[in-house]
Amino acid sequence: MLGSGRVNLLAKLKEYFGGKPEPEHLRRGKLGERAARRYLKDQGLKFLTANYRSERGEIDLVFRDRSPMGGRSMVHANEGDCLVFVEVKTRSSEAWTRPASAVNAAKRRRISRTALDYLRELDEPRVKVRFDIVEVLLAAGEVREVRHLPCAFQLSAPYRHG
Repeated sequence: MLGSGRVNLLAKLKEYFGGKPEPEHLRRGKLGERAARRYLKDQGLKFLTANYRSERGEIDLVFRDRSPMGGRSMVHANEGDCLVFVEVKTRSSEAWTRPASAVNAAKRRRISRTALDYLRELDEPRVKVRFDIVEVLLAAGEVREVRHLPCAFQLSAPYRHG
């Protein structure tokens, strides 16, 4: 893919001009997030922000889905208007397990709390929310496959919105 070549060139330029080379896992993560973002935009979701941080955690990507079934998993609001909080998992191998399996109960709680922080910044709108996972599989530093797992989990108990 075009994007990964630019990432490698940028890393090499930084290293040449005295910057520390970026760790490989961070480069892979950025490549995966870009691939996931592109994929979800191609699916008709509207990109809102990347790498949203609060003191309680980080959410990789936030989108708005206005499709008729966009908010099928959660709370309130008009049908088909949903905020989508996306966790991206990038792996170069599935030898042991699927990338989505890394989103365990503790990670889901952190994502849930961070999503509630995001909603508070929006003055807690009455809007549906959805939690998706995107698995990005790499081969030789290139994106081989993107898998979108919509409605991968719900807000972790006891957290509720709306």
